[in-house]
Amino acid sequence: MTTYIPSITIPEAVFLNPAASVLLPIALGTAVGYGISPSETKKTYFNMKQPPLRPPPWVFGPVWTVLYATMGYAAHRAAKTGLSALASPSTVATTRHSLTLYSIQLLLNLVWTPLFFGLKRPAYATADILALLGVNGYLTYLWSGIDETSAWLQLPYMGWMSFATYLCVGAGVLNNWDLRDKEVKRE
Repeated sequence: MTTYIPSITIPEAVFLNPAASVLLPIALGTAVGYGISPSETKKTYFNMKQPPLRPPPWVFGPVWTVLYATMGYAAHRAAKTGLSALASPSTVATTRHSLTLYSIQLLLNLVWTPLFFGLKRPAYATADILALLGVNGYLTYLWSGIDETSAWLQLPYMGWMSFATYLCVGAGVLNNWDLRDKEVKRE
C-alpha cells in the first residue's frame, strides 16, 4: 500500500470538482506539449528511425486529450465515491492513497515528453513509462475496490501506454538509445 502524501497530492477539492478534475490533466498535458517546441518535436519524430505501426503525429493530440479527460473523470469518480461521508474509514484511506498515486502518475506522464523529445533520451523515457505503467496498474487495482467504473476507465489509458511503451522502446533500439544525433537543424 502506498502512503497518502498531502504535499505531493493534488488537492482533494480538484478531484471533487468534475470540471477541474477533467481539465487539469488536459491543461497540463497541453502545456507540456507546447512547452517542447511542437515543430521541432514533429521534425524529430519524422527524422528518427521508428518501429512498425507508428501512428502519424496528428493522432497524438486527440488521443491524449481523450485519455487525459478520461483519467481526470476516473479520478473524480474515485474521489467522490471514496471520500463521501458514507465511505468507511479504510475506503477513505485507500482513496487518499490512490490520489497520491494519481498525482505521481500524472507527473510521470508529463515528464515523458521532455525526456524523449526535449532531452532526446529514449532510455530515460522508457524507464519513466515503465514506472508509469506500474503505478497505473496499481492505481487501477486500488480504484477497482473504490469505484469499479473508475478502474474500467483506466483501461484505455493502460492500453495506450502499453502501445507507447512499444513505440518508445522500438525507437530507442532503432536509434541506439540516443536521439541527440537526430537534432533538428535550426535555420
